[in-house]
Amino acid sequence: MAHNIMSLRKNLFDTTVVRYSLVGVVNTLFGLTMIYCAIFLGLGDIIANLFGYCCGLLLSFKLNSNWTFQYQGQQLRAFYIFCAVIVTSYLLNLSMVMMAIHLIGLNSYIGQAIGIIPYASFSYLGCRFLVFPYKVTSSAQEDT
Repeated sequence: MAHNIMSLRKNLFDTTVVRYSLVGVVNTLFGLTMIYCAIFLGLGDIIANLFGYCCGLLLSFKLNSNWTFQYQGQQLRAFYIFCAVIVTSYLLNLSMVMMAIHLIGLNSYIGQAIGIIPYASFSYLGCRFLVFPYKVTSSAQEDT
């Protein structure tokens, strides 16, 4: 049992956490740049926002697939699951924000910041274990 807990802890806190966080920063800057470009081109706020988020989603999938998790499986299947994980993460984020603001009475800025926690946590875990899972090799098992 202790071996399983140590193995789980090692799997949760490997270099993918740092890489996933860096991809998140790059993705945020890229998505925001795309939104601003679309606004500059006169597409309007809603279309610009949708465009930016779609561009960000594609970049995030590509970077996380290739760099963060070094995934070698079926890309289309992974993309569909990735989209489901991101939508679920967003809904968790929105729920947390609304609870923080309307039930607890926090201001919107703090509520929005708190919403990052369930989004980042669920999206990382979903990507790590559902979207881009990897099999533990015998040499990795010997290291634990």
